[in-house]
Amino acid sequence: MEISFFDKWRKRHGTARGVSVTAPGAVDQEGVAELLAECELLREQASAAGVELDDTAASLAALDQLPPQWRDDPDNLSWLGNDAGLYLGTVIVRGVPGAVWQIWPNGHPVVRLASGREIDVVAAGHAWASGGTPELAQVHAEAAEGH
Repeated sequence: MEISFFDKWRKRHGTARGVSVTAPGAVDQEGVAELLAECELLREQASAAGVELDDTAASLAALDQLPPQWRDDPDNLSWLGNDAGLYLGTVIVRGVPGAVWQIWPNGHPVVRLASGREIDVVAAGHAWASGGTPELAQVHAEAAEGH
């Protein structure tokens, strides 16, 4: 069945990929930020490689330098892509003035900059995990420039 409202909405927002946050009413920014900052698998893998994830741009650059051994495990690749995107978003929200988590109507988390620009950090995390680009530090630098 085609319903024009839903078709237009899907074209604009698509379906949530990998991560979906649902909350009725207003978004509790602190609660959402805390939840999305967990990134357990990424933190474990980084720690095993000697990289401390301290929510700074320097830690993003350190992640970019890790050998991509996780690409050999397709089961972990998707989870790691989600975590990388959420960690990238965490660093941006905590370090770029005016950046906040925005939850699309389909539950997909993105980062909205003070300028109004939205960054699909989960998509960037998946691209980084599967192919190495864009580099996480580069996405952060672009967000910091364009805040």
